[in-house]
Amino acid sequence: MSKDVVHIQAFFDEPTYTVSYVVSDPATKQAAVIDPVLDYDHRSGAVSTRSAQKLLDYAAEQDLKIVWILETHAHADHLSAAPFLRQHTGAKVAIGEHICTVQRIFSEVFNVHDVSGKGVEFDTLLSDGEVLSLGNLRIEVLHTPGHTPACVAYKIADAVFVGDTLFMPDYGTARADFPGGSAKQLYQSIRKILALPPHTRLFMCHDYKAEGRDEYAWETTVAEQRAKNIHIHDGVDETAYVTLRETRDATLAAPVLLLPSVQVNIRAGNLPEPENNGVSYLKIPVKWTS
Repeated sequence: MSKDVVHIQAFFDEPTYTVSYVVSDPATKQAAVIDPVLDYDHRSGAVSTRSAQKLLDYAAEQDLKIVWILETHAHADHLSAAPFLRQHTGAKVAIGEHICTVQRIFSEVFNVHDVSGKGVEFDTLLSDGEVLSLGNLRIEVLHTPGHTPACVAYKIADAVFVGDTLFMPDYGTARADFPGGSAKQLYQSIRKILALPPHTRLFMCHDYKAEGRDEYAWETTVAEQRAKNIHIHDGVDETAYVTLRETRDATLAAPVLLLPSVQVNIRAGNLPEPENNGVSYLKIPVKWTS
């Protein structure tokens, strides 16, 4: 077991089924926020920071100093609250360096010209194997493409925050059919995570309560995933997984918040610049179907 002590507090946002985390070093009180959620009502377009404020309130109660805001990827199911947290803490917003690829892909999808394609909207772009400091703790960056090209996981002591690579064992794994996604890459990324020591704790970014389970859950272990994950337990080879994943993905509807989320999240959580009436607008690509 790791000699390092890390404190982890989860915050579950049921409207988007997203888990945000405040991870801290008890010795120095430095903290990182992982995958913060901006409250967004799709019907009205209204946004608020109620969920993000809970993270700030918790940090204040625990006397924590938030120094990092870590995104596991440009999410397709919720808007990021990173700018709000950055404004109130001065923390740096970090994401995997391959966000540049995701920006270029979706700049074309939405025909927008204010997104850099170089990741400059974020404070820090992270490469595979890079290490950040969190007080006396180390944050190791693991590049985990497949769900998106830019996905990363964060290993802190004996805990790994896996983003959208894995779900709880009874729910399986993430989809890989978004632009730039790859079931083959996702398989390789998950095996990379599952090669870690069996006791390693894995923290999910989402939970949807698999059939037969009444409670939300978001913590498991490498050992449990290897033994019980319904999509990728030990013995499932790459070919079998890719076939399963691609077949399943072909049946899935687009996430409800896909279009607003991606537009905001490739901008590091910032809304598009307001127009001359002071209002920001998001685009909806309209496609004719037969």
